[in-house]
Amino acid sequence: MARPKDLDPSSNPRALLGCELRHAREQAGLSQEALGAPIFVSGSFIGQLEAGTRRMHLEYAKHFDAVFGTDGFFARNCEAVSKSKYPDHFAEAAEAEAEATAIRQYAALLIPGLLQTKAYAEEVFRAYNPMATDDMVDALVTRRIERAHILDDPTTPLVWVVLDETSLRRKVGDGTVMAEALRHVAGLARRHRIIVQVLPFEAGAHAAMDGALKLMEFEDAPPLSFVDAPNMGKLIDDPATLTRHMLTFSLLQGAALSPKESLALLESVAQDYEHGEQHP
Repeated sequence: MARPKDLDPSSNPRALLGCELRHAREQAGLSQEALGAPIFVSGSFIGQLEAGTRRMHLEYAKHFDAVFGTDGFFARNCEAVSKSKYPDHFAEAAEAEAEATAIRQYAALLIPGLLQTKAYAEEVFRAYNPMATDDMVDALVTRRIERAHILDDPTTPLVWVVLDETSLRRKVGDGTVMAEALRHVAGLARRHRIIVQVLPFEAGAHAAMDGALKLMEFEDAPPLSFVDAPNMGKLIDDPATLTRHMLTFSLLQGAALSPKESLALLESVAQDYEHGEQHP
């Protein structure tokens, strides 16, 4: 097989690397499942690599070079594109988020990063790491706010968020920070840029009692689910697990207030924070 040229990392390197992988696989007459089997990954995972929604790890890249006889091409370019401005446990999820055509998320304890204001994000990061320097926190906040630029497009991705009422009532920072944060979310909903629902305390037990959930869909790749915990996170492409997570989100939507009722509650709680009223 002819040796491909190294990729230009100034363009979209993961997408370009994925295109080269797809070309090499098709030239070799291999299915996605056949290529993934020796390294114990699914055909869906190979499809996500080819679409640029998943990061190619070095051990996989070396395997592809061996299969296709590409003289280290995939390994070299894998290393060139593996650097990320995000923490390792979240890097793949953030990169996939930027490529998604639809994002559906249940937030159990706090406003999701994609919808946070600068002041709210700063309070969150200071709580995560009280010993961080101002420069460290500023860098983290900047990266979080930059993620929200995917909402600059008026229609894509579709963003549908179910907020647990806890995320409205837990005071992150002072009342001014909370009022601004909730009005920011409400403003996105009023501009029809996101759909937001609130899962009220009165809903009682629900389908995601054990944590948060994010589902992402893509134009040319299978969907992904992301689950996280402190300083760790995992992208999931297993079809059975994805089916269960999709059902979970549907159940949450059914238990939550309507978008109209949710917007009214967001603005009411924001007003309470502005007036200094306490919340349970």
